[in-house]
Amino acid sequence: MVDVVTPVRPGSDMEVAIRAVDAACEVIRSSYGGAVKRFEKGDRDFATGVDLAAERVIRRVLREACPSDVILGEEYGAGTGDGSRTWLVDPLCGTVNYAARTPLVAVNLALRTESGVTVAVSADPLSGEVFWTGGRGAFLRRDGREEPLVPVAGDRLVDVNLDPPFPNAASFRTARMLLDDAFTEDFRPRVVSTTLALAWVAAGRRAAYITDGHLRDSVHFTSGIALCQAAGCVVTNLAGQPVHSGVQGLVAASDPESHRELIDLVSRHREN
Repeated sequence: MVDVVTPVRPGSDMEVAIRAVDAACEVIRSSYGGAVKRFEKGDRDFATGVDLAAERVIRRVLREACPSDVILGEEYGAGTGDGSRTWLVDPLCGTVNYAARTPLVAVNLALRTESGVTVAVSADPLSGEVFWTGGRGAFLRRDGREEPLVPVAGDRLVDVNLDPPFPNAASFRTARMLLDDAFTEDFRPRVVSTTLALAWVAAGRRAAYITDGHLRDSVHFTSGIALCQAAGCVVTNLAGQPVHSGVQGLVAASDPESHRELIDLVSRHREN
Protein backbone atom coordinates (compact mmCIF):
# COMPACT_ATOMS: atom_id res chain seq x y z
CA MET A 1 0.00 0.00 0.00
CA VAL A 2 1.21 3.51 -0.85
CA ASP A 3 0.17 6.16 1.67
CA VAL A 4 1.31 9.24 -0.27
CA VAL A 5 -0.93 10.30 -3.14
CA THR A 6 1.05 11.19 -6.26
CA PRO A 7 -0.53 14.23 -7.93
CA VAL A 8 -2.17 13.48 -11.27
CA ARG A 9 -0.13 15.36 -13.86
CA PRO A 10 -2.16 17.34 -16.44
CA GLY A 11 -1.99 15.70 -19.85
CA SER A 12 -0.78 12.37 -18.44
CA ASP A 13 -2.49 9.08 -19.30
CA MET A 14 -3.94 9.10 -15.78
CA GLU A 15 -5.43 12.57 -16.20
CA VAL A 16 -6.87 11.63 -19.59
CA ALA A 17 -8.43 8.47 -18.16
CA ILE A 18 -10.04 10.28 -15.25
CA ARG A 19 -11.32 13.01 -17.57
CA ALA A 20 -12.85 10.43 -19.91
CA VAL A 21 -14.49 8.57 -17.04
CA ASP A 22 -15.80 11.81 -15.54
CA ALA A 23 -17.44 12.64 -18.87
CA ALA A 24 -19.14 9.23 -18.97
CA CYS A 25 -20.27 9.59 -15.37
CA GLU A 26 -21.99 12.86 -16.22
CA VAL A 27 -23.91 11.16 -19.03
CA ILE A 28 -24.98 8.35 -16.71
CA ARG A 29 -25.99 10.65 -13.85
CA SER A 30 -28.01 12.94 -16.07
CA SER A 31 -30.13 10.07 -17.42
CA TYR A 32 -30.50 8.01 -14.26
CA GLY A 33 -34.06 7.17 -13.23
CA GLY A 34 -35.61 7.92 -16.61
CA ALA A 35 -36.88 5.59 -19.30
CA VAL A 36 -34.05 3.98 -21.28
CA LYS A 37 -34.06 2.54 -24.77
CA ARG A 38 -32.82 -1.05 -24.94
CA PHE A 39 -30.75 -2.62 -27.70
CA GLU A 40 -30.81 -6.42 -27.56
CA LYS A 41 -27.42 -8.15 -27.83
CA GLY A 42 -28.60 -11.77 -27.48
CA ASP A 43 -28.34 -14.32 -24.67
CA ARG A 44 -30.58 -12.13 -22.48
CA ASP A 45 -28.01 -9.32 -22.67
CA PHE A 46 -28.75 -5.79 -23.77
CA ALA A 47 -27.30 -2.30 -23.90
CA THR A 48 -29.13 0.94 -23.30
CA GLY A 49 -28.86 4.24 -25.07
CA VAL A 50 -26.96 5.45 -22.02
CA ASP A 51 -24.31 2.70 -22.43
CA LEU A 52 -23.79 3.84 -26.01
CA ALA A 53 -23.68 7.54 -25.16
CA ALA A 54 -21.24 6.97 -22.28
CA GLU A 55 -18.88 4.99 -24.49
CA ARG A 56 -19.03 7.64 -27.20
CA VAL A 57 -17.90 10.40 -24.83
CA ILE A 58 -15.07 8.22 -23.51
CA ARG A 59 -13.94 7.51 -27.06
CA ARG A 60 -14.11 11.19 -27.91
CA VAL A 61 -11.80 12.15 -25.05
CA LEU A 62 -9.38 9.32 -25.82
CA ARG A 63 -9.24 10.03 -29.56
CA GLU A 64 -8.50 13.70 -28.95
CA ALA A 65 -5.74 12.99 -26.41
CA CYS A 66 -4.29 9.75 -27.82
CA PRO A 67 -5.20 9.54 -31.52
CA SER A 68 -2.88 6.61 -32.32
CA ASP A 69 -4.09 4.35 -29.48
CA VAL A 70 -6.42 1.38 -29.96
CA ILE A 71 -9.78 1.66 -28.20
CA LEU A 72 -11.60 -1.57 -27.34
CA GLY A 73 -15.09 -0.91 -26.02
CA GLU A 74 -17.93 -3.02 -24.72
CA GLU A 75 -20.44 -1.54 -27.15
CA TYR A 76 -18.49 -0.37 -30.22
CA GLY A 77 -15.73 -2.97 -30.34
CA ALA A 78 -12.14 -2.27 -31.39
CA GLY A 79 -10.88 0.58 -33.51
CA THR A 80 -7.58 0.96 -35.35
CA GLY A 81 -4.28 2.01 -33.82
CA ASP A 82 -0.64 1.08 -33.54
CA GLY A 83 -1.40 -1.82 -31.18
CA SER A 84 1.15 -1.03 -28.49
CA ARG A 85 -1.40 0.87 -26.39
CA THR A 86 -4.98 -0.31 -25.96
CA TRP A 87 -7.72 1.32 -23.91
CA LEU A 88 -10.27 -1.13 -22.46
CA VAL A 89 -13.65 0.58 -22.05
CA ASP A 90 -16.66 -0.62 -20.08
CA PRO A 91 -18.91 2.45 -20.19
CA LEU A 92 -21.63 1.18 -17.85
CA CYS A 93 -21.02 -1.96 -15.82
CA GLY A 94 -24.33 -2.94 -14.29
CA THR A 95 -26.62 -2.19 -17.21
CA VAL A 96 -29.43 -4.35 -15.82
CA ASN A 97 -29.18 -2.54 -12.48
CA TYR A 98 -29.26 0.81 -14.25
CA ALA A 99 -32.27 -0.06 -16.38
CA ALA A 100 -34.06 -1.22 -13.21
CA ARG A 101 -33.23 2.11 -11.49
CA THR A 102 -30.93 0.37 -9.04
CA PRO A 103 -27.95 2.64 -8.18
CA LEU A 104 -25.19 0.04 -8.43
CA VAL A 105 -23.14 0.69 -11.56
CA ALA A 106 -19.59 1.51 -12.59
CA VAL A 107 -17.57 3.04 -15.40
CA ASN A 108 -14.35 1.08 -16.05
CA LEU A 109 -11.38 2.22 -18.09
CA ALA A 110 -7.87 0.75 -18.30
CA LEU A 111 -4.81 1.28 -20.48
CA ARG A 112 -2.82 -1.80 -21.44
CA THR A 113 0.65 -1.21 -22.87
CA GLU A 114 3.52 -3.54 -23.69
CA SER A 115 4.58 -3.35 -20.04
CA GLY A 116 1.13 -4.25 -18.68
CA VAL A 117 -1.81 -2.29 -17.32
CA THR A 118 -0.40 1.15 -16.56
CA VAL A 119 -3.60 3.09 -15.82
CA ALA A 120 -6.91 1.95 -14.38
CA VAL A 121 -10.03 3.81 -13.28
CA SER A 122 -13.32 2.54 -11.90
CA ALA A 123 -15.93 5.12 -10.96
CA ASP A 124 -19.31 5.10 -9.29
CA PRO A 125 -21.15 7.74 -11.30
CA LEU A 126 -24.02 8.03 -8.84
CA SER A 127 -21.94 8.55 -5.68
CA GLY A 128 -19.23 10.57 -7.45
CA GLU A 129 -16.43 8.29 -6.22
CA VAL A 130 -13.49 7.63 -8.56
CA PHE A 131 -11.06 4.78 -7.81
CA TRP A 132 -7.78 4.99 -9.70
CA THR A 133 -4.25 3.67 -9.98
CA GLY A 134 -1.21 4.46 -12.06
CA GLY A 135 0.33 1.14 -11.05
CA ARG A 136 1.89 2.15 -7.73
CA GLY A 137 -0.72 2.47 -5.02
CA ALA A 138 -4.46 2.85 -5.51
CA PHE A 139 -6.53 5.84 -4.53
CA LEU A 140 -10.03 7.24 -4.11
CA ARG A 141 -11.00 10.66 -5.40
CA ARG A 142 -14.07 12.03 -3.61
CA ASP A 143 -15.33 15.57 -3.08
CA GLY A 144 -12.08 16.99 -4.44
CA ARG A 145 -9.89 15.00 -2.07
CA GLU A 146 -7.61 12.01 -2.66
CA GLU A 147 -7.02 9.18 -0.20
CA PRO A 148 -5.22 5.83 -0.47
CA LEU A 149 -7.22 2.63 -0.77
CA VAL A 150 -6.65 0.30 2.19
CA PRO A 151 -7.99 -3.27 1.83
CA VAL A 152 -9.30 -4.87 5.04
CA ALA A 153 -11.58 -7.85 5.66
CA GLY A 154 -13.85 -5.81 7.93
CA ASP A 155 -17.29 -7.42 8.19
CA ARG A 156 -16.16 -10.21 5.83
CA LEU A 157 -18.57 -9.28 3.07
CA VAL A 158 -17.81 -11.27 -0.10
CA ASP A 159 -19.33 -10.44 -3.45
CA VAL A 160 -19.92 -13.27 -5.90
CA ASN A 161 -20.67 -12.83 -9.58
CA LEU A 162 -23.64 -14.88 -10.80
CA ASP A 163 -23.60 -13.58 -14.38
CA PRO A 164 -22.30 -15.69 -17.30
CA PRO A 165 -20.16 -16.85 -18.97
CA PHE A 166 -19.19 -19.86 -16.86
CA PRO A 167 -16.23 -21.66 -18.51
CA ASN A 168 -15.79 -23.83 -15.40
CA ALA A 169 -19.50 -24.70 -15.13
CA ALA A 170 -18.80 -28.43 -15.20
CA SER A 171 -16.79 -28.21 -11.99
CA PHE A 172 -17.63 -24.88 -10.38
CA ARG A 173 -20.53 -22.43 -10.13
CA THR A 174 -20.40 -19.46 -7.78
CA ALA A 175 -24.14 -19.86 -7.12
CA ARG A 176 -23.53 -23.21 -5.41
CA MET A 177 -21.31 -21.53 -2.84
CA LEU A 178 -24.38 -19.71 -1.52
CA LEU A 179 -25.71 -23.10 -0.39
CA ASP A 180 -22.48 -23.96 1.46
CA ASP A 181 -22.85 -23.49 5.22
CA ALA A 182 -19.09 -23.14 5.61
CA PHE A 183 -19.15 -20.17 3.25
CA THR A 184 -22.22 -18.45 4.65
CA GLU A 185 -21.14 -18.98 8.28
CA ASP A 186 -17.59 -17.66 7.83
CA PHE A 187 -18.41 -14.91 5.34
CA ARG A 188 -21.37 -12.73 4.45
CA PRO A 189 -22.15 -13.21 0.74
CA ARG A 190 -23.41 -10.32 -1.39
CA VAL A 191 -24.41 -9.99 -5.05
CA VAL A 192 -24.36 -6.47 -6.49
CA SER A 193 -23.98 -7.50 -10.16
CA THR A 194 -21.38 -4.90 -11.07
CA THR A 195 -17.59 -4.92 -11.00
CA LEU A 196 -17.79 -1.88 -8.75
CA ALA A 197 -17.51 -4.55 -6.06
CA LEU A 198 -13.88 -5.18 -7.10
CA ALA A 199 -13.04 -1.55 -6.36
CA TRP A 200 -14.75 -2.04 -3.01
CA VAL A 201 -12.33 -4.89 -2.21
CA ALA A 202 -9.42 -2.53 -2.85
CA ALA A 203 -11.13 0.09 -0.67
CA GLY A 204 -11.76 -2.21 2.30
CA ARG A 205 -15.53 -2.34 1.82
CA ARG A 206 -15.52 -5.99 0.79
CA ALA A 207 -13.34 -8.83 2.03
CA ALA A 208 -13.27 -10.47 -1.38
CA TYR A 209 -14.78 -10.92 -4.82
CA ILE A 210 -15.25 -14.23 -6.67
CA THR A 211 -16.10 -14.85 -10.30
CA ASP A 212 -15.64 -17.40 -13.05
CA GLY A 213 -14.55 -16.38 -16.53
CA HIS A 214 -11.62 -15.70 -18.86
CA LEU A 215 -10.68 -12.20 -17.77
CA ARG A 216 -7.50 -11.27 -19.62
CA ASP A 217 -8.07 -7.95 -21.42
CA SER A 218 -11.67 -7.95 -20.20
CA VAL A 219 -13.27 -4.52 -20.48
CA HIS A 220 -15.29 -5.42 -17.38
CA PHE A 221 -12.57 -6.67 -15.07
CA THR A 222 -9.17 -5.26 -16.06
CA SER A 223 -9.48 -1.99 -14.15
CA GLY A 224 -10.82 -3.63 -10.99
CA ILE A 225 -8.09 -6.27 -11.00
CA ALA A 226 -5.42 -3.56 -11.42
CA LEU A 227 -6.92 -1.57 -8.54
CA CYS A 228 -6.86 -4.60 -6.24
CA GLN A 229 -3.28 -5.49 -7.18
CA ALA A 230 -2.06 -1.91 -6.69
CA ALA A 231 -3.82 -1.66 -3.32
CA GLY A 232 -2.07 -4.82 -2.07
CA CYS A 233 -4.89 -7.36 -2.30
CA VAL A 234 -4.26 -11.03 -2.99
CA VAL A 235 -5.42 -11.66 -6.57
CA THR A 236 -5.40 -15.14 -8.15
CA ASN A 237 -7.40 -17.48 -10.33
CA LEU A 238 -9.90 -19.94 -8.80
CA ALA A 239 -7.09 -22.37 -7.95
CA GLY A 240 -4.95 -19.85 -6.11
CA GLN A 241 -2.55 -19.58 -9.06
CA PRO A 242 -1.59 -16.41 -10.94
CA VAL A 243 -4.58 -14.60 -12.35
CA HIS A 244 -5.20 -15.21 -16.10
CA SER A 245 -3.65 -18.68 -15.89
CA GLY A 246 -4.82 -22.28 -15.56
CA VAL A 247 -8.48 -22.62 -14.63
CA GLN A 248 -8.97 -18.85 -14.97
CA GLY A 249 -11.64 -17.12 -12.92
CA LEU A 250 -10.84 -14.75 -10.09
CA VAL A 251 -10.53 -14.62 -6.32
CA ALA A 252 -9.52 -11.15 -5.17
CA ALA A 253 -9.20 -10.88 -1.40
CA SER A 254 -8.27 -8.12 0.99
CA ASP A 255 -5.76 -10.22 2.95
CA PRO A 256 -3.93 -13.58 2.76
CA GLU A 257 -6.05 -15.27 5.46
CA SER A 258 -9.36 -14.50 3.76
CA HIS A 259 -7.87 -15.57 0.44
CA ARG A 260 -6.68 -18.93 1.82
CA GLU A 261 -10.10 -19.66 3.33
CA LEU A 262 -11.89 -18.80 0.11
CA ILE A 263 -9.53 -20.80 -2.10
CA ASP A 264 -10.11 -23.81 0.19
CA LEU A 265 -13.88 -23.37 -0.21
CA VAL A 266 -13.67 -22.90 -3.97
CA SER A 267 -11.35 -25.91 -4.32
CA ARG A 268 -13.75 -28.09 -2.41
CA HIS A 269 -16.54 -27.17 -4.81
CA ARG A 270 -14.34 -27.72 -7.84
CA GLU A 271 -13.41 -31.20 -6.62
CA ASN A 272 -16.98 -32.33 -5.81
